[in-house]
Amino acid sequence: MKKNERKIFVLDTSVILYDHSAIGCFQEHDVAIPIQVLEELDTFKKGNDTINYEAREFIRLLDDIAKRDLLTDWIPLNGPTKGKFKVIARHDLNGVDATKVFADRKNDHQILNAALTLQRQNPDRKVVLVTKDIALRLKAKSLNIIAEDYLTGKVQDARQRLYSGRTVVEDFDESLIDDLFERGAMAPQELGVEQPSGNHFLVLKHKKKSILARFDPRTEKVLRVEKQSVFGISPKNAEQALAMSALLDPEIKLVTLQGTAGTGKTLLALACALEQRRFYRQIYVTRPVVPLSNKDIGYLPGDIQSKLDPYMQPLWDNLKLIKGQFEKHDSTPRRIDEMLENEKISIAPLAYIRGRSLSNIYFIVDEAQNLTPLEIKTVISRAGEGTKIVFTGDIHQIDTPYLDSESNGLSYLIDKAKGDPLFAHITLEKGERSPLANLANERL
Repeated sequence: MKKNERKIFVLDTSVILYDHSAIGCFQEHDVAIPIQVLEELDTFKKGNDTINYEAREFIRLLDDIAKRDLLTDWIPLNGPTKGKFKVIARHDLNGVDATKVFADRKNDHQILNAALTLQRQNPDRKVVLVTKDIALRLKAKSLNIIAEDYLTGKVQDARQRLYSGRTVVEDFDESLIDDLFERGAMAPQELGVEQPSGNHFLVLKHKKKSILARFDPRTEKVLRVEKQSVFGISPKNAEQALAMSALLDPEIKLVTLQGTAGTGKTLLALACALEQRRFYRQIYVTRPVVPLSNKDIGYLPGDIQSKLDPYMQPLWDNLKLIKGQFEKHDSTPRRIDEMLENEKISIAPLAYIRGRSLSNIYFIVDEAQNLTPLEIKTVISRAGEGTKIVFTGDIHQIDTPYLDSESNGLSYLIDKAKGDPLFAHITLEKGERSPLANLANERL
């Protein structure tokens, strides 16, 4: 490739905090970071969150590179097909100065000046600012700087094309529906359907008659899915019935449930976990702590438990709803309370699992759309023998800065794990919380 065909990518802090290995992900093109990125990373290096880990790892990576050459010179990256890397410490301000254009010397504008400097120094090459900050991309484009999102780990068109986990077949042969109902399992060839991959669900319909089914990759048969009631919770629609079949199958070790608020994701996962409590050492229910308005939990009053309780409350609400399904004389609610006291059921923030090995645990991660792909990988890599992990979330309701429906960990997992025999996914579309909640999801 000719030199003028190689691009220069300028990365901002948001990219490094998303993926510390980002500088090695641009093939033969050159990569640069403004020195202000190092300054910002220094403020993130302390802490136990994933962004703190990413900051520390990148600083270590840069330290290794600095042992070979000066960071302000173009340094070849390891690998025969890789480009070069440098830190931009000085700006050429003979032209447009972003700090003057926006009347502010904050780091974002210094990063824009770094990209402008490279443009002036390399008039024959394309310079691209890569950032997960939408506002910074817009500012860059207003200064005639090419700007784009960081695409590694991103699922393109996730809103429209993300794997749903099921196929609906209309006008299906009525006699075949009857055959599957009677026999319970049939080969795809017998049904006249293309053999799916992984634990894929089928909804076979003929006028008002229909049957729910799942392809089992172990037997290579299409199995009839029956509606089940567990811990007082029954499926209210076909999608919930399919979800429960995956949640209750011990051979499926990884399950994702995606859907808007009120579709029953967390409730179904928790009820199915309770149903299988005898087969697991512990039921662990968790969610990431995403502070409101991006304020740290230190702003909240009380001790650490008091600070965390508001974030865990939706999980307690679902457990309370399950207990409410039983009559006063029933002993089930008391048994659930005993499980909580004995820590057979544990509800805690996701950060509390760091460093743990999760063996023989039914592990539920709620609000998984607020996790990065690396965080999702970290959770799954903790799984020991006998563990089942369930991720639930809504990719359209993301509270974490720099994540969106395409770059969040839940979308990434669904896209990468589809077709694996250990994995099953279902998208829940029909809200069952209340008509009022449905109105909000559909019209507002």
